[in-house]
Amino acid sequence: MSERSVLRRCVTCRELLDRRQLWRVIRLADGGLALDQGMGRSAYLCPTRDCLEEARRRKKLQKGLRCQVADSIYAALEQRLHATSSAGSEAR
Repeated sequence: MSERSVLRRCVTCRELLDRRQLWRVIRLADGGLALDQGMGRSAYLCPTRDCLEEARRRKKLQKGLRCQVADSIYAALEQRLHATSSAGSEAR
């Protein structure tokens, strides 16, 4: 059998992508938030500056997760964005 990709929708741009291409933000059962690992309500976000800024400005993650999202989560996502963009420029 061939392995089917699991599609998820970005909360900002609403584009359907393979879940491995997206960042996952999880609202844990104990009320905390986590990135990529854990069980709970999830929201997915494209790893682009436009989607990250739009999600912060329009509170898309808060609406998707139905809870407040701390600035530390946005800061961690911003760091990931810088890490992937610098890794991409080094490969050139």
